[in-house]
Amino acid sequence: MAYFVYILLSRKDDKLYIGCTSNTNRRLTRHNEGHVPATKHRRPLDLIHSEKFESKPEAFQRERFLKSLWAGRFKKIIKKRYLNQNRTR
Repeated sequence: MAYFVYILLSRKDDKLYIGCTSNTNRRLTRHNEGHVPATKHRRPLDLIHSEKFESKPEAFQRERFLKSLWAGRFKKIIKKRYLNQNRTR
């Protein structure tokens, strides 16, 4: 089974959320319906990035990295690219 690490962008507060799942579409729906406490008050959310992994441990390792301070520059680049392609500010 494949696992995905994903990055969501809140349209409400313009902040990122990083998670891991085996089904990104179902997980995004759950986030946007308010079933996830961490993002319940930050809706609506857009999926701006995802990465596929063949094993759960690999996916969780990548999720931990993306949540670290070391990944800050990478996340800024992804966010900027998404905003430039999809929004007018």
